[in-house]
Amino acid sequence: MLSRLSRAGLRALSRARPGTNSGTSKSHEVETISAYMGRKLFSSTTNATAGDSNNKAEAKISVTFVDKDGEEKLVKVPLGMSMLEAAHENDIELEGACEGSLACSTCHVIVMDVNYYNKMEDPVDEENDMLDLAFGLTETSRLGCQVIASPELDGIRLALPSATRNFAVDGYVAKSH
Repeated sequence: MLSRLSRAGLRALSRARPGTNSGTSKSHEVETISAYMGRKLFSSTTNATAGDSNNKAEAKISVTFVDKDGEEKLVKVPLGMSMLEAAHENDIELEGACEGSLACSTCHVIVMDVNYYNKMEDPVDEENDMLDLAFGLTETSRLGCQVIASPELDGIRLALPSATRNFAVDGYVAKSH
């Protein structure tokens, strides 16, 4: 689980937690991930109280996924969760073959409103490299594993492309040699 949280996710979690800075020291990462998961990890102390944990667990944003047929599904996504994880938890067909490690483009989503796209941090070079491989790339394309729920993204609409570049998912059947 620790390796699946991206640096972008850590930054989003830090912004969602008042009173924290956006540094990325190892102790800060452990504290941020611990707070996100609602339990202590590798730490003997914590600054959160039981009441704080309950409030964080309830903080969610509304996200609408629009599939290739135009069908919409509105879901509630906890702050700090990636759109890839949210899609998986809500039975939305967004593959994520690399499990969010920035090694594929199968979680490609299209942000339908440029205003929401502009509220996000710019993609890192690794994300841009993977997006270059995505099917149906647009100006507002992102990888779902890198779009992290934050308060400013409440109401975002994400379109799923009509295909991916993963042959196994797109119905390709390998022929023996």
